[in-house]
Amino acid sequence: MTENGKAEAATEAAPVKMQVLAQFIRDMSFENIVAQKGVQGEVNPDVQVQVNLDAKKRSVEHQFEVVMTCKISSKNKDDASPLFLLELEYGGIFHVENVPEDQLHPFLLIECPRMLFPFVRRIVNDITRDGGFPPLNLENIDFLALYRAEIARRAEAEAGAQNTPN
Repeated sequence: MTENGKAEAATEAAPVKMQVLAQFIRDMSFENIVAQKGVQGEVNPDVQVQVNLDAKKRSVEHQFEVVMTCKISSKNKDDASPLFLLELEYGGIFHVENVPEDQLHPFLLIECPRMLFPFVRRIVNDITRDGGFPPLNLENIDFLALYRAEIARRAEAEAGAQNTPN
């Protein structure tokens, strides 16, 4: 085995290292529409949750910032009148080593959000409760399925762009 081969084998055998260095709320907004406008009669809430993920390399070696953006809206099922709107951008700074370059993107958008999600769930629970509603306990999010859906959406968009005549 050559020196190069030994170095490659050592790199491949090194375990993945991930450490959460910091977590933070980048931006948050909660709008209690019921308190502002009032609601007549019974309320039958319909909650919609949208989640977007973003990751970027930081200037420090092996550090990445991952941001989970959640938009949660609740409307009355009976008349579609809005009840509340919660927008949250929650970020984490991660130290990640020994992840092959071709696997880094999925790692950052699947594994890192899994680490952040319990904290996001707690914030959403507390904000909705403190905002005058029953606490909203978000169901687990399948970040692998979310990642695959985004890759498929991008592939469709690229295929559509290539098939469009100029």
